[in-house]
Amino acid sequence: MITYQAYRFALDPSPRAERALASHVGARRFAFNWGVALVKERLEARRRGEDVEVPWALPALRREWNQAKETVAPWWRENSKEAYSSGLAGLADALKNWVDSRRGQRRGRRVGFPRFKKKGRCRESVCFTTGAIRVDGKSHVVLPRIGRVRTHEPTTALLERIAAGEARILRVTVSREGGRWFVSFTCEVEREQKVPRLPGAVIGVDAGLQHLAVFSTGERVPNPQPLRKALRKLACLNRELSRRKPGSRNREETRRKLARLHSRVARIRRDAMHKLTYRLACAYGTVVVETLNAAGMLRNRRLARTVADAAMAELRRHLGYKCAWYGSRLVEAERFHPSSKTCSRCGAVKPEFPLWERVFRCDACGFVLDRDENAARNLAALVAAVAGSGPETLNARGRDVRPAARRAVPEEAGSRLRESA
Repeated sequence: MITYQAYRFALDPSPRAERALASHVGARRFAFNWGVALVKERLEARRRGEDVEVPWALPALRREWNQAKETVAPWWRENSKEAYSSGLAGLADALKNWVDSRRGQRRGRRVGFPRFKKKGRCRESVCFTTGAIRVDGKSHVVLPRIGRVRTHEPTTALLERIAAGEARILRVTVSREGGRWFVSFTCEVEREQKVPRLPGAVIGVDAGLQHLAVFSTGERVPNPQPLRKALRKLACLNRELSRRKPGSRNREETRRKLARLHSRVARIRRDAMHKLTYRLACAYGTVVVETLNAAGMLRNRRLARTVADAAMAELRRHLGYKCAWYGSRLVEAERFHPSSKTCSRCGAVKPEFPLWERVFRCDACGFVLDRDENAARNLAALVAAVAGSGPETLNARGRDVRPAARRAVPEEAGSRLRESA
């Protein structure tokens, strides 16, 4: 099975290598800003009635850059040409997203015209697709024009696959997050087909706020809530930053502390989600989740911070590729499937069930259960209800799919999986 996979390693660059990395990131930002200024200038000329070409696509932007680079950036040879191409490629993608959004061809929120990038206020990264790119030993990587850079952690996972002919490097991205440098290798990997430990088991997973996830077996995965735990320290650092003199060394040091804290919060959240999804994909043959409207939930001002801290949309995204890697099957219930309002014993559906009610009480049979566990059981029973109707309904996203009006027996809900696991 051929898949695309990224291997990410933390770098430990020397002062010389760190200056080279920062120079390449700055070169990418310079090319992006130069392209934005050029496109704006050409658009203004068109509005004045002049017949000029506006470079929208990457090939046109590259031609304009090659003609102007000796004038606008006589120092361009100090960095790899890939740094400038990376900035122009980012601009081409931004312009395409802007045009597609205006035409209604792009989903999501309206995308504005590309803006200039400011140092320290944008994502610092640069991509390489050609040149000297390789993993050099167990603790070093080689990058174009930058040379050999040491890594904080061993690169054995990728090195062994490359040596065995199971991986091929397609692209390298170097980025700086929270004062630390990272390198990410996007590879074409040949993975062997795996089988989960319980191929016939079905488990429903309900993403929540108090708990990261609640399983149909009754198990609750605790939510680390890294942002909530760091709010006090974040407030102190933000207050300290506001009192520092702009341009001073103390202000820069406080800014770095704040960036490192935000990076740590993101890493804790990412680690918890990776561990949860890896466990689900490796253990169960079928995993059932809901298609949540996370963007709509973020509009709720009272819940926005908690929803963002739980990273609810990441659960489905991680399971999307990990289930394919480890041989399990991901089933996504339709967005408006009433899993929380439906009784997992008799199938009765409540007309209203406000979010503040954390215990489900069935008005028909008197069944009482935790709200999230009841929803997870309904998700697990949904697969059992539609699995025999044909392959076209296995994803449980059709408009004719309805929850089964019967009790979800323990085998279907997965309550016996804890004994066999």
